[in-house]
Amino acid sequence: MQIAQILSGYSLGEADLLRRAMGKKIASEMEAQRVRFVDGAVERGVKKGEANVIFDLLAKFANYGFNKSHAAAYALVSYQTAYLRCNYPVEFLAGSMQLDLGNTDKLSIFYQDADNQEITVVPPSVQTSGVGFEVSEGKILYALAAIKGVGEGAVEQIVSERRENGDYKSIEDFFSRINIRQVNKRTLENLICAGAFDCFDYARERMLAGLERLVAHASRTAQDRETGQNDMFGEASGGEATKIEMPFCEAWSASEKLNREFGAVGFYLSAHPLDEYRDMLTKMRVQLYAEFETSVRNGATAGRLAGTITGKQERKTRQGKAMGIIMISDPSGQYEAVIFEESLLRFRDDLQVGQSVILLVGADMRPEGVSVRINSVESLERAASREQRDLTIFLRDQSPVKNLSPLLAKRGNSRVSFVIVQQNGAREVEVQLKERYSVSSQIQSAMKAVPGVLDVELV
Repeated sequence: MQIAQILSGYSLGEADLLRRAMGKKIASEMEAQRVRFVDGAVERGVKKGEANVIFDLLAKFANYGFNKSHAAAYALVSYQTAYLRCNYPVEFLAGSMQLDLGNTDKLSIFYQDADNQEITVVPPSVQTSGVGFEVSEGKILYALAAIKGVGEGAVEQIVSERRENGDYKSIEDFFSRINIRQVNKRTLENLICAGAFDCFDYARERMLAGLERLVAHASRTAQDRETGQNDMFGEASGGEATKIEMPFCEAWSASEKLNREFGAVGFYLSAHPLDEYRDMLTKMRVQLYAEFETSVRNGATAGRLAGTITGKQERKTRQGKAMGIIMISDPSGQYEAVIFEESLLRFRDDLQVGQSVILLVGADMRPEGVSVRINSVESLERAASREQRDLTIFLRDQSPVKNLSPLLAKRGNSRVSFVIVQQNGAREVEVQLKERYSVSSQIQSAMKAVPGVLDVELV
């Protein structure tokens, strides 16, 4: 294009038409451009024969010059990207996550990459997070706007209020200061489930159960501000925000808490449902998917995996038979597997979203990547119940026992002991139950959530 401008007096627009004609290689257009190019060059003192030779050289270069120039540009971008990734890994990942703010599949990959590099990603919090992804003290602060169903306008109001007027002192203070017209109920529910309100030291289920009270408080406070009414003893006069009692309700199990978090974030962020089973899975020689994928690339064709079902689709094959496409998550990332009619019908009950399972799989290496095929499925909970593990429950007194008893309804092969901790830990009294029971990591988590329980060990 520059040659055409200098030698033949092309304008930028004309030079771009020449570029297009050479790229498309349309004979009639090329001939018209040749006439224009040669005439312009002759007017500027270039011999007609030389002008034709130069035009032929340009046409020949067009066959490969376009690819070559793009390759050079991409090479430069690749070099710059590699430099940033190696020298500023935290900032690079935060920038990458910001670029894909609304794509939870990409965010999950970046989060896993951060974990592999031992880069801390701080979970979302209305007290510390920004609207987008930010870096602070070598850590990535998870973006409030990356939570599902949370608009940027809503979290901009939350973040700007905090930065202009200081941290939120309590959940009541938060709801006294936000504009409830901008932050709707759906947004608040997802912020709670994602853990963005954990900083206020209430269980997520209690905050969700008390959300109507909190929203009503926010509406009353906003109305009072608009009408100029001040609460003589409340926050409007500079005092503490009115205390709001959160209702007591049944505690979420660890798996329910994580599944709700998954629904709000798009992947497991604070922990993974398989974390509680990690020692058992290691003993059973169950692989993480990342390890299995490497094995398949090295020639393996089968393996044993564990995962939590995050999605499920059923469809028909070309032969009209049923098949399932199962989305699965484990601590190393997310993957997809297919299951065909016979196995699908046999194991359908275990393939429910939120269920954790052990899978026997086959695998093939295909051009698009590793293809996983499910051959058999077993509930992880059932597999865990076969393991002989002992349960020890630590209490301050016997008051929680009545709430723990229903969790020990099923007989099994595990010993269960209660340990009463007295005198600030100086004295312990242990009572072992005569019968043996079926215990699991889920039962352990449910017991930990019972008020009055100090700790529960499953070994």
